[in-house]
Amino acid sequence: MKQYADAYKQATDEFLSVANSLSPADLDRSDAQGWSPRQVIHHMADSETQSYARLRRLIAEPGTAIQGYDEGAWADNETLAYATEDIADSVAVIIAVRQSSYWLISRLTQPQLTNTCVHSESGNYTVQDWLTTYTKHPHDHANQIREILG
Repeated sequence: MKQYADAYKQATDEFLSVANSLSPADLDRSDAQGWSPRQVIHHMADSETQSYARLRRLIAEPGTAIQGYDEGAWADNETLAYATEDIADSVAVIIAVRQSSYWLISRLTQPQLTNTCVHSESGNYTVQDWLTTYTKHPHDHANQIREILG
């Protein structure tokens, strides 16, 4: 499990390095789809809290349901304030939940990789699927921010 945990931590570190390198002016630049680095960071915090709960459900309650969510609706919701809210709390959330999940990953057993729940959008979803998804996710969004900034 060490290789899974190490890859997960490296992805976290990469995203945080990009997020922490942003200037105030960088935060509100947007890409062709309209997302700014600020919005990407808030999305990451919300997505990571979802992933945190999903991993625990996969481990403690295999066979149960995992609910998807509409990330675009969350990003557009004025109360959630993705476009305007300071990023400090979201960065802190990302750090906390990914650190906690990192330690959990390091304690996984090989048989647990096949624990399965049913995801409302993608069907059967295993711990192995979760590891693939949430190790890739920070890389994707670090690259998205890099592309926005040119």
